[in-house]
Amino acid sequence: MIEVDSAGTHAYHIGNPPDHRAQHTALQRGYKMDELRARAVQSSDFEEFDYILAMDNENLALLRQRSPQHHHGKIQLFMQYGENAPVNIEVPDPYFGGQQGFEQVLDMVEEASRGLLAHLRNHKI
Repeated sequence: MIEVDSAGTHAYHIGNPPDHRAQHTALQRGYKMDELRARAVQSSDFEEFDYILAMDNENLALLRQRSPQHHHGKIQLFMQYGENAPVNIEVPDPYFGGQQGFEQVLDMVEEASRGLLAHLRNHKI
């Protein structure tokens, strides 16, 4: 079984649904997100999850600072699983951009998700 969750390193939007532009973009591709609510990363997440994937280097560093040393190996950049992604590529924050930014981010997330799924299948995790 694969369980996926999302959490932030900052408490800006805890309890809020995703940005309406993100929801609109996702819904156009068949992803329903209206029931999602933001939450912050908790110390138990480092124990519970096998992979902790950050969207950018700033969040990667924050996650490593907050986690016990023995969990650092499971904290990685999400886009490292993207087939066509250069090494160390970050997912940009589309919040201050237009609709095209949300489309671009969803393209990146779908690509990295396919790569992660292939990785999990190859490693029989």
